[in-house]
Amino acid sequence: MKRVAFMFPGQGSQVVGMGKEVHDQFKSVQDLYEKANEVLDKDITSIMFNGPKETLTETENAQPALLLSSIAIQQLLKEKGIHPVMTVGHSLGEYSALVAAGALSIEDALPLVATRGRLMEEAFPKGQGTMAAVLGLDKEKIQESLEQIKDEIVDLANINCPGQIVISGSVKGVEQATEVLKENGAKRVLPLNVSGPFHSRLMEPANKEFSKYLDKVTIHDVDTPIYANVTAQPVTDHEEIKNLLIKQLYSPVQFEASIRNMMEENIDAFVEIGSGKVLSGLVKKINRRVKTFAVQDTVSLDEFISWYEEEV
Repeated sequence: MKRVAFMFPGQGSQVVGMGKEVHDQFKSVQDLYEKANEVLDKDITSIMFNGPKETLTETENAQPALLLSSIAIQQLLKEKGIHPVMTVGHSLGEYSALVAAGALSIEDALPLVATRGRLMEEAFPKGQGTMAAVLGLDKEKIQESLEQIKDEIVDLANINCPGQIVISGSVKGVEQATEVLKENGAKRVLPLNVSGPFHSRLMEPANKEFSKYLDKVTIHDVDTPIYANVTAQPVTDHEEIKNLLIKQLYSPVQFEASIRNMMEENIDAFVEIGSGKVLSGLVKKINRRVKTFAVQDTVSLDEFISWYEEEV
């Protein structure tokens, strides 16, 4: 049996039309999307398939939409008897990873991520927080640069792969940090099209409210480990999962460290499930010899299943 790790993308991977082809081909996926519309009490399917882009990009819509498109494909793989030996998600994608591992039900996860999206939007005044990708500097050099910013908050947000780290904070803080980082040798600092300073200390106001909401949700112990964003370590205990989800709002996403730790577990392939190919690209930058798949439509689904079912 091949040992595969499932990876789930986060916010930013959403595109109008995502998941439509798979939805149109499979009755079980149509049923799942109908259930999602009921659970969310909105036509999330129409927003995903028809847009407009501005509506889909709103955090409160983008988060359940990405979860839904990922779990639809994961469900199809499950029907084929394909199960991961471990899972990981990038930021929001951690919730898809939890559903895939059996820690959360889809009925609980969809409203949970919609609420998470809303609270993240409300945590800091709109338009006053932002994020930027820093290319060509290591984590230590970036941290040193950020410590030179005195009157504004700017933090490490996503540690994605060698040479690509995202910072997050107030608009003024990120602008100041951009100048310092360039002086300290960054190749480029690219502003990201996001609506807030996610995974920074500025998200802590969302913490208390989100914690209350999380208390109402059932999280299960699991056999399939989820590599947590906050620690880059495997987690299976429901209490630990819950505590890490709260910290995840304002802590950096340790994606590179998670992948490096997972690589030590004799994985035959890393499989990105859902919209886009961002995570597969990051894995290749961490280790280009690793086999990756990005499963997002019927062609890539069939290709992965064929590989999985080949005799070793």
